[in-house]
Amino acid sequence: MNKAFVRESDGDDEEGVQPALHIPPGSRNYITPAGHARLKEEFEHLVKRERPHVVEIVAWAASNGDRSENGDYIYGKRRLREIDRRIRFLSKRLDIAEVVDPLRQGNNDQVFFGATVTIGDPDGTEHTYTIVGVDEADASSGRISWISPLARALIKGREGDSIRFHSPVGVREIDILEVRYEAIE
Repeated sequence: MNKAFVRESDGDDEEGVQPALHIPPGSRNYITPAGHARLKEEFEHLVKRERPHVVEIVAWAASNGDRSENGDYIYGKRRLREIDRRIRFLSKRLDIAEVVDPLRQGNNDQVFFGATVTIGDPDGTEHTYTIVGVDEADASSGRISWISPLARALIKGREGDSIRFHSPVGVREIDILEVRYEAIE
């Protein structure tokens, strides 16, 4: 049936993407060299290895006859759609990627993309975060996206600055204790 008559998406939009991974419209996809390499590696793995393997399985399953009850065919086609959706997503992200090397930041005493920042809460606890690209963020590893509320509050701050910002738990006040730039793995 023609797609014009059914209510299906071809998956080109980012409907399956977590809300935290959406890049603001008109913004570039800032990413570290290591993050760019990981995305490119995943893209090439999907295109050169995984997709051809699944296509082979689907072709074999289709040659077995009745496709309506053929599990290999049905699940293979579903996996193929997932792979194709991920390939389109990665392709778009890599097309708009702007690689920013933290080691080449000129103003090392101010917080910009790629900075590793140690902050202190009023209760005396310290936390260290690295500001990275949307696709590299992992809060449990101390990597926060440049579009997160904390990173946006820290940008352009300097050591010794006190910053108030709106976090998901309410208004917080933090102190910038240290700013450094280092290679990100």
